[in-house]
Amino acid sequence: MAGHSKWANIKYRKERQDKKRSNLFAKLIKEITLQARNGDPNPENNPGLAQALERARAGNLPKDNIERAIKRATGDLEGVSYEEATYEGYASDGVAVLVRVVTDNRNRASASVRHILSKHGGSMASAGSVAWLFDRRGIVTIDELPEDIDRDELEMALIEAGAEDIDDQGDTIEATCDPSMLAPLSDAARELGVTPIRAEVTMIPKSTVHVEAASAGKVLKLIDALDENEDVQEVFANFDVDDEVLKQLEA
Repeated sequence: MAGHSKWANIKYRKERQDKKRSNLFAKLIKEITLQARNGDPNPENNPGLAQALERARAGNLPKDNIERAIKRATGDLEGVSYEEATYEGYASDGVAVLVRVVTDNRNRASASVRHILSKHGGSMASAGSVAWLFDRRGIVTIDELPEDIDRDELEMALIEAGAEDIDDQGDTIEATCDPSMLAPLSDAARELGVTPIRAEVTMIPKSTVHVEAASAGKVLKLIDALDENEDVQEVFANFDVDDEVLKQLEA
């Protein structure tokens, strides 16, 4: 499990806290509104919306919020018009960073991303210089497994549902799949009484850059600063960091 994936799992656990939840909900609502407006408001006919709803489900977004977001997209309720954009850049030690924004003001979003990168020792990159380093994949992460769960049965169910790779870290199981198989994979876990903490289509690096302890804090501060920005929907990076260093930084 690459460093960025470990960081993402830590982030999702923290977002269960009330102080983080409002920021998470705001981003989920933006994503649902964007996807519903860009296509059919019926998720059965709109893969992007189906994936957004799966992510919202893992994030425990209330049903009422989901329904209002879709109504804003269809014009049944007054709402803001969002657009998406992707920015590419580098953090310390040549770590590649891919930033996806969903915003009502592209100029503000671009300026914010550039400022955050510069402030934390990074830089913007030209279009295409970073994106090729990542593959788009579905990912389902499960932790806090019940003591009576049969891990072999769970992993077999995930494979049968479309998992192409399973990383069992003891307290965490992470399964990756083709983006189209995200919902079946999540449903397979829930049918066994397990609720994923993370279920989304993400960008997985084809290769990683190992970051030593001296630089790891700087890289993670940059990633966190980007993730906390109101316009930033997702942040991807190809850093890898030793588990002990990550635990120290988390503490």
